[in-house]
Amino acid sequence: MGKLIKNHWARLIILTASAYQIAAAMEGFFWPKVFWDFATKNLDGAVKPFPVLQVLNLLFGITGLLWEWPLSFIAQTPIHRSIEARLAFYPLSALMAILLYQATNPAIYYLVGVGVYFWAYSEGESVAAVPWTLPKRLGSSPREKV
Repeated sequence: MGKLIKNHWARLIILTASAYQIAAAMEGFFWPKVFWDFATKNLDGAVKPFPVLQVLNLLFGITGLLWEWPLSFIAQTPIHRSIEARLAFYPLSALMAILLYQATNPAIYYLVGVGVYFWAYSEGESVAAVPWTLPKRLGSSPREKV
C-alpha cells in the first residue's frame, strides 16, 4: 500500500463541498432562509428581498469547483499550486455557507477539507502542476526513508 496523499483527499472533500454549496445556493433562491434566524432576525436582509447571500454562495461554490478541478490553463498557475491560498480562501467559503440555511453541511465539509489541507501543508506536501498526479517533494528521495 502507498502513502495517503492528503492534498488529493482534501481536493475531493472540497469538490464535494463546492458542488453541494452550488446546489444549496440554487435552492436558497427558491426558499430563502438564514441559518441563524432562530437567534436574530437582523440577517434576514441578506436573503430577501435581494438574494445577496445566495449569489455569494453560488460564486464561492463555482470558484471552489473551478479551483479544485482546473482547466488546463489554470492548472499551471502558482495560485492553483498554492495550499496557503486554499487555507485562506476556504474558511471564507465556509463562513458564507454557514450563514445560509441550506448550506450548513457544505460548511462542515469545507472545515474538514481545510483541516486536511493544513495536515498536508504541515507535512510539506505540494500540489502537482498537472492535476491528479503525484506531487514532487522538494529535497527528499525515496531512498532516504527506511
